[in-house]
Parts: sequence; C-alpha cells; structure tokens
Amino acid sequence: MAKTSIQQPDTTVTAATSTSGACCTPTAASIQPATSHTRAVALAERLKALADPTRLRMLEILVEQPEPMCVCEFTALFPQQQPTISHHLKLLRNAGLVNSEKRGVWSYFWATKEGRRSLALVDTLV
Repeated sequence: MAKTSIQQPDTTVTAATSTSGACCTPTAASIQPATSHTRAVALAERLKALADPTRLRMLEILVEQPEPMCVCEFTALFPQQQPTISHHLKLLRNAGLVNSEKRGVWSYFWATKEGRRSLALVDTLV
C-alpha cells in the first residue's frame, strides 16, 4: 500500500495590533442592521406564531375558508379544548395573521392579507 503525503497549509495567523491593544479596527459603529429594532420584534412575533404546528394548521384552514370561521368550529378539528384554541387564535391575531369579530358570544376569525402572504412564504420553505 502506497502512502500519500498531504501537505498542510501554513496556519500561522498574524494580527495587526494597535497601540490601544484592540485586535482590529472598530467597524461596529459603521455597520447598521438592515432591519430596525421595531421591525425585528414584529417579525420575531410573527415567526413565533407560525412556528407552532397547531397555529400553522389553523392559519392554513382560515386561508382556505371563503367566510369567517367560528372559534367553536376549531374545537372539532383539534384535540385541544376551546380555551387553548382561543389562546392560539389570540396569538395569531396579535401577530397580525388573522382578524376577528364578535357575533353574540362567539368570535369569528379570518386570515388577513398578511396571514395569507406569510403562509405562502412559509410554504416555500419546505
């Protein structure tokens, strides 16, 4: 069996040091994130709402419905009880993905334009 010799590249690293002892020239002051803090918080809230399988399925159902859907209709579709269903819908509403209105004692929900757009974008991920 022949032996193969692999030559390793020189891994010596030299760093320029300044008189202040810093390892590099500061660039953080000149770098600004493209997303504002407020927008990043809103985006994170929306992504958290979409990250739960139950909420994602709820949004999918609402996107497919031509009319607003009563919260009571969700209880037949999911193993969770009505208070948990309402909590999930509240999180989707807070994220701007669904909207609702009260009709008597029941709340009716529908997907917003942003909810439809967000779901379409999520569908491209898988």
